[in-house]
Amino acid sequence: MKQFMDENFLLETATAQDLFHNHAAKMPIIDYHCHLIPEMVAKDHKFKSITELWLGGDHYKWRAMRTNGIDEKYCTGTDTSDWEKFEKWAETVPYTFRNPLYHWTHLELKTAFGITKQLSPKTAREIFDECNEKLQQPEYTARGFMRRYNVETVCTTDDPVDDLHNHIEYAKTMGEKDARMIPAWRPDKAMNIEKPEYPDYVNTLAEVVGMEIRTFADMMDALQKRHDFFHEMGSRLSDHGIEEFYDEPYTDQEIESIFAKAIAKKPLTEYEVRQYKHCFLRLCAEMDHASNWTQQYHYGAIRDNNTLMYNKLGADTGFDSIGEFNTAKAMSHFLNELNMEGKLTRTILYTLNPCANEVIATMLGNFQDGSCPGKIQFGSGWWFNDQLDGMTRQMNALSVLGLLSRFVGMLTDSRSFLSYPRHEYFRRLLCNLLGNDVEKGLLPDDKESLYRMVEDISYNNAKNYFKF
Repeated sequence: MKQFMDENFLLETATAQDLFHNHAAKMPIIDYHCHLIPEMVAKDHKFKSITELWLGGDHYKWRAMRTNGIDEKYCTGTDTSDWEKFEKWAETVPYTFRNPLYHWTHLELKTAFGITKQLSPKTAREIFDECNEKLQQPEYTARGFMRRYNVETVCTTDDPVDDLHNHIEYAKTMGEKDARMIPAWRPDKAMNIEKPEYPDYVNTLAEVVGMEIRTFADMMDALQKRHDFFHEMGSRLSDHGIEEFYDEPYTDQEIESIFAKAIAKKPLTEYEVRQYKHCFLRLCAEMDHASNWTQQYHYGAIRDNNTLMYNKLGADTGFDSIGEFNTAKAMSHFLNELNMEGKLTRTILYTLNPCANEVIATMLGNFQDGSCPGKIQFGSGWWFNDQLDGMTRQMNALSVLGLLSRFVGMLTDSRSFLSYPRHEYFRRLLCNLLGNDVEKGLLPDDKESLYRMVEDISYNNAKNYFKF
């Protein structure tokens, strides 16, 4: 019987072990998409407890706790202590066997705190106290965790109206061994015209830019100014959270009319919303091409399913799920329109529904143009798929239908400074896939090519692709 989470965790062959320990493990991390709070990095936040560090904002854990019958006050409540919340999470962990949370939990405890015992009600107090004691040490801070995990670059997710003052302050104080923190442009609030808060957002954008926004053309001019500002601050990435791609035809006049209705808080038809989003994404893509950025599209989520809890807690609190959308043709048309006009920049496509893995893996090849390796990328297993089965399925689809060797690899997509072991987890799975193929005779034991491949996917491809 193999020991749980030993040094060869997930590595089933000698070849896999060699690839990981001697090559993948040593590569720095480029975390090109995450949701870390820039202020915490800028101020080198010191965490008051493992509960703040580990459970604050982690809707993965909240979902599991709710499913385990834990009262909401222990997830998001303000009248319960850090210990009470941690105790309830420890109570839940033994019930997460085969859920990726069990692996994430123990890999994070091991790599961040050197704790190898399993978390349970019996060990909860001991682990809680040991983690909190270590969090008092100077190296256990926001920046300290990033140094611990050898993070070279981190890209935060930022709204166009953000003044990026935390990025500016961090650049002044970062040390030689600190990660570079780069903003990434996320204009979802400017796209989601159907939201009741949309007119207020447009007013905020106008105030930030210092201009009146009376028309859709005005708004895009204002966004261009913010796009230029983000570029000056080092941004080379955009990101869009969409349910699906949109293909409804539109005219400039129609978009102006739709915009005017939204600003006047008049109801829009579903078709008008889709027209607007099609136009908006198209113009954003043209901005990205003009600035030589990479654009990312995360699609396939149904968000905020539980209206009762959304009204209480807001978005991103654990009530989202995988959606089914017939979007392949719309995605093709969207990319093709840009490509026909010479305005298709480097693009990463992520799907939350693994049923679309092969759809995306085959879509990539339609728009590769030889300008750079892997210009159109299939993003790593995202959200509900960033686990053993999901990441393996994504890599298998890309391997069969594209070039895995040119893949830009893993990201955390996380709000936690303890999520960097996800890169280790990904690298172990990558090495295991290749190692098994070698041992089965499906790949040659060409060590030079294999070593280069795992180092490239772990780090080098992203370094060359994003042009930070």
